[in-house]
Amino acid sequence: MKSDSLQAMNIRKIKLGFLKKLKFLPAEIYVSIYYEYYTGKKLDLKNPVDFNQKIQWLKVYYRLPLLTQLVDKYSVRSYVKEKVGEKYLNELYAVSDNVWELKFKDLPKKFVIKGVHGCHFNLIVKDKSKLNKLKSRWLFFKWLHKNQYYRGGMEWAYKNVKPRLIAEKFLEETDKDVINDYKFFCFGGEPKFIEIDIDRGCNSQQRAFYDLQWNKLPFSKGLKPFEGEVQKPDTLQEMTEVVLKLAEGFPFVRVDLYSINNRVLFGEMTFYPADGRTDFYPEKYNEIFGSYITLPQAVK
Repeated sequence: MKSDSLQAMNIRKIKLGFLKKLKFLPAEIYVSIYYEYYTGKKLDLKNPVDFNQKIQWLKVYYRLPLLTQLVDKYSVRSYVKEKVGEKYLNELYAVSDNVWELKFKDLPKKFVIKGVHGCHFNLIVKDKSKLNKLKSRWLFFKWLHKNQYYRGGMEWAYKNVKPRLIAEKFLEETDKDVINDYKFFCFGGEPKFIEIDIDRGCNSQQRAFYDLQWNKLPFSKGLKPFEGEVQKPDTLQEMTEVVLKLAEGFPFVRVDLYSINNRVLFGEMTFYPADGRTDFYPEKYNEIFGSYITLPQAVK
């Protein structure tokens, strides 16, 4: 009996895998297929309950034009400047939609190049003299020909973002190999908890969650939970004030900040963490955090 059930599940997975390639399907249908393929759970867009279910709903029905600006890593800078001030922006060296217009000779020894239009479009350069420039330009070319909306689970905010590259200052902190990234989960404009990734980008990467009073929380998401304690940043109050201004008016957004040598810097704004397909655990927190999201009227 168990083997029959397992076989049926495997067949279902294969079917979903095929349907997942059909990007032309209506968004309501596609995200349901996509969600079930990755989570094994059915998606009810008429009555979403869990956190990730509501993220899928927001993908399909919350199409506020402003979101396109805010997920664009270049265009969001003007929003941040207006809301909290230019001092929270990392130094920008260059912006271009042409791989050949970025002049490596004009960049310092250390820098970061990002694609503004999606996730995982990052080239971290710690020593320009060791950079394979031709290989890097080929990488940029591939980035500029990818669309986050179609390469993932139809994250609507990215659909019309213009593909571009930006070069920014390489961020580093005294006596730290990897800087902390503070990700504030905000519901109805209010930050509820903070995700901190430890040793980000390394094989030992772990994750911890804290509340706004810096009490460690008993859940995790995606990565192995960090067993130790993360030191409370001296800038926590300032970061919270910045987040409150940036998150105002949105049913859900994650605002990412850095605290570098006691200076707060903006990272990004994310409306669909992990594409809405990575659960919290223990399982009960998926419904708890889902209850924090009050779905707005549909904006299509």
